[in-house]
Amino acid sequence: MARQSTFTPAYAVRTVAAWAVALLLFFPLGWLLLTAFKTELQAIAVPPELFFSPTLENFHEVQERSDYLHYAWNSVVTSVVSTLLGLAIAAPAAYAMAFHKGKRDKDILMWMLSTKMMPAVGALVPIYVMAQKTQLLDTQLGLIIVFTLSNLPIMVWMLYSSFKEIPNEILEAARMDGATLWQEAVKVLLPLGMGGLASTGLLCLVLSWNEAFWSLNLSSAKAGTLATLIASYSSPEGLFWAKLSAASLMAIAPIVVFGWFSQKQLVQGLTFGAVK
Repeated sequence: MARQSTFTPAYAVRTVAAWAVALLLFFPLGWLLLTAFKTELQAIAVPPELFFSPTLENFHEVQERSDYLHYAWNSVVTSVVSTLLGLAIAAPAAYAMAFHKGKRDKDILMWMLSTKMMPAVGALVPIYVMAQKTQLLDTQLGLIIVFTLSNLPIMVWMLYSSFKEIPNEILEAARMDGATLWQEAVKVLLPLGMGGLASTGLLCLVLSWNEAFWSLNLSSAKAGTLATLIASYSSPEGLFWAKLSAASLMAIAPIVVFGWFSQKQLVQGLTFGAVK
């Protein structure tokens, strides 16, 4: 019996559409990659030059002129510490709402989510004034606090969805065996909820790393993140496209590599509760 071909017009259309969308999404990154290895004259050439001799001069200039490692270290510290601090606050809140239900839990969750609907610029002036009065402007601590609070609603929602998947009977059995609240959390809830904690932490780490609005408005040279470094290549003299592309590539490369190796956990975190 002849094997039926799986190639159909509908399959061909889906394949072409998928490749078109993938190329459309990759094009800005691909162009950024090409421009980073061009000279400034090649970067602004018309028509664009697709074939050229690559150079590493832009990367050397970014490091020598702007101290890339200083900004990268600030990004690492602010994103990692804010994520860990957020998890430490969000996990107990999600635990309480998932296993000790109250009448207003849904209202509280919706209120927390509604805070993400307000544009960040709406809270800029009061937060800037508070940071100025407490001497937290251009400090890592100031950015850590803001990053933590901005990601906290997402963390609580994701952990709440994750903890709800854990049967309450398991925790009740642990209590009947004499487990204290701390033992219940560490020896029962933590192992069962590790996937949700990891997914939530990874996603919020990426969000903190990519945060630009608060970094640009609350920091400068001392505590500036990689977003601040990239913005520094926009000057009154114009845009240095090749150096800007090199700086952007150096800024996104670590988190892209990190996201590639943790994509399974990131997808899991984004789809909590979507499939029953």
